Amino acid sequence: MREIAALKITEAVKNLCQEANYNLAEDVLEAINQALAEEESPPGREILREIIKNAEIARKEKLPICQDTGLAIVFLEIGQEVRIVGGDLHEAINQGVSEGFANLRKSVVLSPLKRVNTNDNTPAIIHLDTVPGDKIKIGVLVKGGGGENASSLKMFLPTASSEDIIKYVAEVVEKAGPQSCPPVIVGVGMGGSFDYVTYLAKKALTRPVARHHSQSDIAKLEKEMLKRINETGVGPMGLGGKVTALAVHIETYPCHIASLPVAVNLECHAHRYKEIVL
Repeated sequence: MREIAALKITEAVKNLCQEANYNLAEDVLEAINQALAEEESPPGREILREIIKNAEIARKEKLPICQDTGLAIVFLEIGQEVRIVGGDLHEAINQGVSEGFANLRKSVVLSPLKRVNTNDNTPAIIHLDTVPGDKIKIGVLVKGGGGENASSLKMFLPTASSEDIIKYVAEVVEKAGPQSCPPVIVGVGMGGSFDYVTYLAKKALTRPVARHHSQSDIAKLEKEMLKRINETGVGPMGLGGKVTALAVHIETYPCHIASLPVAVNLECHAHRYKEIVL
């Protein structure tokens, strides 16, 4: 049994929160540069150039990529041969978030109705999975409010066709318009249950941008959805153009014979996800 100190988890989460907010990942930058090569709209091209310039300044000056520094979504894969010592796992994660956001905007309120700020961006949203091995994989997605607010869930009947689902996903993105700060990355969950399908949509966003699903039929569906979304003409920041989305990522799970849940989780161009293996 391998032991990992809770303090080590705290430090890792702290660093991931800061890295995600300061350094736009190379896969995202590559996708934005590709979008710049494809975009024909002059305002759209200018917006994409500004996004790239903004990312460069943020990296160099250690400044947040966006003023909305996000809600911390933490994905944990804990090996079955790992034992956490020296503290509680959830407390260690939240301490890491608190320290990581010390010099960043705090965007969490304690009550959905009373709206009193917690002043340290905690508590985090924590998703935990147990896997074989003696390591811990920690992924931190800092999620802004714009894309989150534009997300959607629909319980389709099992008779729904692929075309029905493609149309729904494209309509969610089109309806969001500039609210989700396009070009967006679209996480799609299909299957599972009412609650689990939204997790799938969120988890889909942790995949490297534009890396297609391993199943060929799902990868084909991702490409069809991306094409349909970009045909909406929403464009960068909703001002029109060819590139409304950088990528569509789909995750699926078995579901009940009577239902076909589909969730869409939108992510703005400031896609901030970092991970580490301890």
